[in-house]
Amino acid sequence: MKLLSFRYEDRTLFGPKVKKEDAVWDMLSIAEAFEDTGFPQTIIEGIASGLDFVEKVRKLVEQAGADENPDRFKYSFTDIEWLSPIPRTPKNVLCVGKNYADHAAEMGADAPPEKMMIFTKSPTSIAADEQDISVHEDVTDSLDYEGELAVVICKEGRNIPKQLAYDYIFGYSIANDVTARDVQTAHGQFFLGKSLDESCPIGPYIVTKDEIPNPHNLSIVTKVNEEVRQNGNTSSMIFKIDELVAELSRYVTLEPGDVILTGTPAGVGKGMTPPTFLRKGDVVKISVEGIGTLVNKFV
Repeated sequence: MKLLSFRYEDRTLFGPKVKKEDAVWDMLSIAEAFEDTGFPQTIIEGIASGLDFVEKVRKLVEQAGADENPDRFKYSFTDIEWLSPIPRTPKNVLCVGKNYADHAAEMGADAPPEKMMIFTKSPTSIAADEQDISVHEDVTDSLDYEGELAVVICKEGRNIPKQLAYDYIFGYSIANDVTARDVQTAHGQFFLGKSLDESCPIGPYIVTKDEIPNPHNLSIVTKVNEEVRQNGNTSSMIFKIDELVAELSRYVTLEPGDVILTGTPAGVGKGMTPPTFLRKGDVVKISVEGIGTLVNKFV
């Protein structure tokens, strides 16, 4: 199932993509029409119910599809404002640095990291598919892209055993870990350079984990103005997703709606010769197999 969040007539809504249509089901309207009084009112409330939520959505969509006027429950993509599928996380977005050996090398590392490099992005950095992103020329001239697979957590956990990690995962999305390289260097740590407003586009969907049984065999392709810059595969992750969940939860209680960015393959602007950073008018497209394509224009 592909779930998205969106705004329609000043209401923040969510629902699954309509099969074979460029449209979305409005789950709150469906639940109201079919008197499902216990249906979650936000996507994070739904995610916290895990696969039970997915099954409830499927059953309600079946009812809506059998209605004499099913179109009253869905909106065309052209009529909605896309939001990040997780419009706001419970805490900072959790990120893993240099989790692909080829990216570590292009960033100057002598060898791949032996231990996880963890940093965060502010929740105010979250942006949506098709949203215009500022190049923030007032604070940086070295804005870079990083295409990544994002993991969405569905239940609270601390000290999660590695073998149970996938029980805590709801699904997967696409993220662009937009980074001000000069700010990152000047401050000697990642937070400010990674947390500029709108510097974490996520989307367009969350794909539930039942549709991606092996998240470690997905292609990641990043294009800037249709030029392929990154062409990698999640099989190249140094630290796998179950390791990331287990290790992070040793220190931080994971919560429903938390998002983990799993790292980026080689091909970022800083790694090019000469370094090539984002400028006004650039369009970045990040495609992850089985999920879709995240598109943002920089302005």
